[in-house]
Amino acid sequence: MKILKSHFSYNKRQRSGIFFLLLLIIVFQIAYFFIDFSPKKDSKDYSNEMVSFLKEVDSLQQIKNEKSKPKIYPFNPNYITDFKGYQLGMSTAEIDKLLEYRKSGAFINSVAQFQKVTGVNDSLLHSISPYFKFPEWVTSAKNNEKEKEIVTKEAIVIKDINTASLEDFKSIKGIGDKLGQRIISYRTKLQGFTFNDQLYEVWYLDKEVADKVLTNFKVLEKPIIKKINVNKANFKEVLSIPYLDYELTKKIFQYRDEVAEIQSIEDLKKIDGFPLEKFNRIALYLQAK
Repeated sequence: MKILKSHFSYNKRQRSGIFFLLLLIIVFQIAYFFIDFSPKKDSKDYSNEMVSFLKEVDSLQQIKNEKSKPKIYPFNPNYITDFKGYQLGMSTAEIDKLLEYRKSGAFINSVAQFQKVTGVNDSLLHSISPYFKFPEWVTSAKNNEKEKEIVTKEAIVIKDINTASLEDFKSIKGIGDKLGQRIISYRTKLQGFTFNDQLYEVWYLDKEVADKVLTNFKVLEKPIIKKINVNKANFKEVLSIPYLDYELTKKIFQYRDEVAEIQSIEDLKKIDGFPLEKFNRIALYLQAK
C-alpha cells in the first residue's frame, strides 16, 4: 500500500503542473471543435467561378436547343401544310389565310406577296424567307418582266377600263380568264367604274395585280348610271344597289318613313350608322325627287 501511495501522492507544485496540463488539453480540444482551420477562399473567387459555370451551362443549353430544332430545307411556300406551317412558327390564322388564297387557284410568286397574303411579321419572314424556293419559270418571268418594263415603259398607252375586253385584261401579267371575267362582271354590276380605286373591290384581285391593271387602264369616260328615286323605290330596288346590304336598306326606309320624304341624298348622312366613307359611291345610284 505504501508503494501505491508513493506513486499517487504529489506535492503542491506537481498538482499545479498536472492541473495546468489538463487545462491546456481542454482548451486545445475546444479550439479543435469550434475553430475552422481549413484554408479560406476569397468569396470573389467563388462568385467568378459560379458566373463561369452558369455561362457554360447556358452555352450548352443553347447548343442543345439548336440541335433539337428541325432542319429546314428549301421549299415552295405555295405548298405549306398545317404541320409545316406549325414547324415554321406560323399561327393558325396565318396558315388558314395561305390555304384560302391557294384555294382560289392563285399562286404566291414573291416574298413580299407571301407576307401580304399571310400577314406574318417581319421577324418570322426574315428567318424563313431564305428557304423559299420558287419555280425557275417564276424567277425567269420576273427577270423578263423587268426587262420588258424597261423597254416598254415609255410606250404604254392608257385605255378606258370601262371599254376594255377580256383579252385586254388578260394582257396584264397575273390575270387569266377567271380574274378577267371577274373584273368585267363587277364592272357590269356597278354599271361601269366611276372611280379607279373601285377596281380594288374586285373579289380576290391582288393589289399588286390591280396596280398593274391601273397602269394600263383607267376611267377615261365616266359611265352613265341609272339612278333610283329613293322616295318612290321599293325595298327590293334599293337593296339591289351596290354597297347597300339588308340592314342599311332597312335603315334608309325607316328614315324615309320618319321624315315622310327625303329632300336630298345628303340627308342619308343623318341616318345613325350610315357608312360615310361609302356615301360618294352610294350616291351614284340614288336621287331624291
